[in-house]
Amino acid sequence: MLRDPQIAPRQPGRLYCFSSSSLYACGVAAVALGIARGMIADFTDLATEKVPRGARQRLCENQVIQSQRAQAEARLGSARAFLLSGLAEIWEAVGETGELSLEDNTKIRLASTWAIDQAREVVNTLYHSAGATAIFDDNPFERRFRDMHTASQQAQGRQAHYETIGRVLFGLEPETTMFTF
Repeated sequence: MLRDPQIAPRQPGRLYCFSSSSLYACGVAAVALGIARGMIADFTDLATEKVPRGARQRLCENQVIQSQRAQAEARLGSARAFLLSGLAEIWEAVGETGELSLEDNTKIRLASTWAIDQAREVVNTLYHSAGATAIFDDNPFERRFRDMHTASQQAQGRQAHYETIGRVLFGLEPETTMFTF
């Protein structure tokens, strides 16, 4: 499962059983989750202070906003838990077998792609809920929105991964090298 199977790893240990593609997937997912976590924190601060134009109450007192904030927390928390629990299982398995199986690589790809998707959904929802405040450079929303979309556009966040993952889950061979090196 290494990038170049003809070259043996220079160091022993579990980490060197993972392909660079798997490591990149985990890294991009972690960045995406961090961006979304920051967006939740910034949005929470904004919503406790902002009274939207024409409204009588602060944004945080709006039931739709309350629901969106709760769903954002659930999306992010569940995506993070799925990623971390999968990686913990795979880390243990690789410690026992000394190799990263196709099933392990598939689980990494699924959990990473899902985490990126869910983080993007959190950022999109809260960006729009922040209203016009989100578009100004002196607030963190515009930058987080841009950073999230930059991360989600990387190869690690491709929607096509779900097709490949589905193939593997049905016992078929993957049609992409993303799962074979």
